[in-house]
Amino acid sequence: MKTSIPRPLLWLMLVVALGVNAVVVVEFLLPAPVPRGLQVSFLDVGQGDSILVTGPTGIQMLIDGGKNRSVLRQLPRLMGPLDRMLDMIVATHPDADHIGGLPDVFRVYRVSYFLEPGRVGDTSFYERLTASVVNEAGQKTILARRDMRIHLGDGAYADILFPEGDVEKLRETNDASIVMRVVYGETEFLLTGDAPVWVEDRIVLAYGTAIESDVLKAGHHGSRTSTGAGWLSVVDPEIVVVSAGKDNSYGHPHPEVLERVAASGASIVSTIDEGTITFVSDGTQVRRK
Repeated sequence: MKTSIPRPLLWLMLVVALGVNAVVVVEFLLPAPVPRGLQVSFLDVGQGDSILVTGPTGIQMLIDGGKNRSVLRQLPRLMGPLDRMLDMIVATHPDADHIGGLPDVFRVYRVSYFLEPGRVGDTSFYERLTASVVNEAGQKTILARRDMRIHLGDGAYADILFPEGDVEKLRETNDASIVMRVVYGETEFLLTGDAPVWVEDRIVLAYGTAIESDVLKAGHHGSRTSTGAGWLSVVDPEIVVVSAGKDNSYGHPHPEVLERVAASGASIVSTIDEGTITFVSDGTQVRRK
């Protein structure tokens, strides 16, 4: 997606420019190494969602940004302290706990593409994000719609499963959530925003067992209104990830959801207990990093 000079070439140019002192300086400046496979990190941003997807060739896509600046503490640990480029930012829907930190991300990082569902928000968080997008020179905004595909390099891709039409007609902002399935080889990650059970049922009706995935993000931080038993049965995940804040006032993850996940046979992990959670896929199997 990038049209700028590739990162490795930039560092090579820096070495040439610095001459005899280059070895010492470059050792300090080298960015985080590009992973050899697909990397998906569920960031610890408290009561909210933020996911960094790094493709096998280094393409980076940030899905949501939590409610505040916490995301800026997490990104450098995964991307490297001097990497200031994101190929795509995705705002799954306009709720504060998903978009509140994105204006700060736009301020610090250069962004090529912005993907959103087209649902207008009615908060100051949404107004700040809209202003940030408008002010980002050179970026392109895209409306997410079902059956779009985002290429992440080396055969990895992300398919949009929802929304499928005009989201302004939907009653709740959660109903407009972008649902995305990230695939690399024989491995899959299903990322759901705050999509409720009726959206899950609609996706199952459209795709059936084609949405089976190794890792599933629990919808709406583990709320009882998402991650239904039927959804779990069709997706058939090995691992379910909950992104939520410790001692949050919503009671996430809800005991009913934990019971559904346990009944499905999947294991469950949470940013509440483990902080940022990173998975790596080599195209054949998924492992924790």
